[in-house]
Amino acid sequence: MTKNNKTMARYQSAAANRNRLLARLPRADYQRLLPRLEAVRLFVGDVLYQPGEPQSHLYFPTSSVVSLVYTMKDGAMGEMGIVGRDGAVGMALFMGGGTRPNRALVQIGGDALRLSAKALRSELKRSEALETLLLRYTQALLTQISQTAVCNCLHPLEQRLCRWLLLCDDRAGPGELALTHALLGAMLGVRRETVTAAARKLRAAKLIGYRRGRIAVVNRRGLESRVCECYEVVRRETDRLLGGDHSAPRALLQL
Repeated sequence: MTKNNKTMARYQSAAANRNRLLARLPRADYQRLLPRLEAVRLFVGDVLYQPGEPQSHLYFPTSSVVSLVYTMKDGAMGEMGIVGRDGAVGMALFMGGGTRPNRALVQIGGDALRLSAKALRSELKRSEALETLLLRYTQALLTQISQTAVCNCLHPLEQRLCRWLLLCDDRAGPGELALTHALLGAMLGVRRETVTAAARKLRAAKLIGYRRGRIAVVNRRGLESRVCECYEVVRRETDRLLGGDHSAPRALLQL
């Protein structure tokens, strides 16, 4: 192996450990899968798949965040769920459907590892642990999607915004989030002015900070005290299915 190849292998190994699913694979499965993972850089606005189009890769975000969104005929857009270092994008490949009616839009730029459809099919034949892990993640994602639907119907915008910010913070890691109020409004299904008013209340309470195009969570406990029950439902179910906090060591989950 050349020096450049060794460097890339170390990078991929470190990156894989930042994704909750990859970090929980048994070591033998993890080592076999690692050379088949391709490191990619995702930029805000990138579309990983479009409605009805065949999906070519399964993406494992390591520092990026991807929104699963549905766009109506009139152009109105709503978010169904978000995926970051907690999971994978492109689960239709795993479930056998091949395509989805929604699209996957990069919300926060960053890094990811991707696995081709061919490699995924090959690994699923060899790794029962990978199959079980992806099934558990699918259940966690379905919980998030269904809870988002309930939350959007029943809870006020400020609580929904707290939920979204906490979910995003969990999936992107600490630090500023590169988000505009217009984009936040689109994800939450409200006008930019409406989400700006809600964000101002949270900033006045010193729970978040923001400047043009960037938002930072500065007081998680404060946000958690204001958020609706939906955040805790999603967090608790994800931890139950995937084995506790993301920072836990590889193979902690018994598959």
